[in-house]
Amino acid sequence: MPSEDTKERIAKVVDVGRTILHYAWIPMIIYVGFTRSNPQPSLIKCVVT
Repeated sequence: MPSEDTKERIAKVVDVGRTILHYAWIPMIIYVGFTRSNPQPSLIKCVVT
């Protein structure tokens, strides 16, 4: 049986992981789209358009 301290640490790690995933999901999808597309668009064209 894990102790209360261990349970609290696991809960905190899961909470931080959810927060990171929440804010990093869309930038990650955009990054993957940029790196996998052919021809690779320039970042300035996408920002200006």
